[in-house]
Amino acid sequence: MEIVEIEVPQLPLTSPHVSANWALPCAAMPSSPLRVAVVCSSNQNRSMEAHNILSVELGAACRDYLLPEAYTQNGILHMLDRNKRIKPRPERFQNCKDIFDLILTCEERVYDQVVEDLNSREQETCQPVHVINVDIQDNHEEATLGAFLICELCQCIQHTEDMENEIDELLQEFEEKSGRTFLHTVCFY
Repeated sequence: MEIVEIEVPQLPLTSPHVSANWALPCAAMPSSPLRVAVVCSSNQNRSMEAHNILSVELGAACRDYLLPEAYTQNGILHMLDRNKRIKPRPERFQNCKDIFDLILTCEERVYDQVVEDLNSREQETCQPVHVINVDIQDNHEEATLGAFLICELCQCIQHTEDMENEIDELLQEFEEKSGRTFLHTVCFY
């Protein structure tokens, strides 16, 4: 699991890695850092790439929890080298008791597990947490593309004036622009 606290500086709202016609208008400035968790099944590829991109693209302050030639050819050594620079070990979301504003999952099965886990916890603060699934195939190329999509989404959410009332419309715009379907629910702490 990746935990990323984002305080988006006044930057252009497009990444040099994402085409200009993809960018969504996000006008309001953030009032406070957005607390984000990115969760994938293995905690080795998709969530780690999202962590990497959020750090590089947004300057997000990241707080983390959790060789044969064939490994070089299939990119595993590169992925492991990236991972060890980012955090010391994989972590289980179910063991984390931190509070987030937004939890992004990288596949529907993980989304279901996160929602089930949050709903099984005793509600203490009744603070909402938005859980959004962005289906990302578990390969290097898709992990990178998905990480940029997550980065853009976090940046736009950070720039909303009222996340609770604007998130559904924002997700619909992202679905139209990206051609991906997003699952979304609200749970409570």
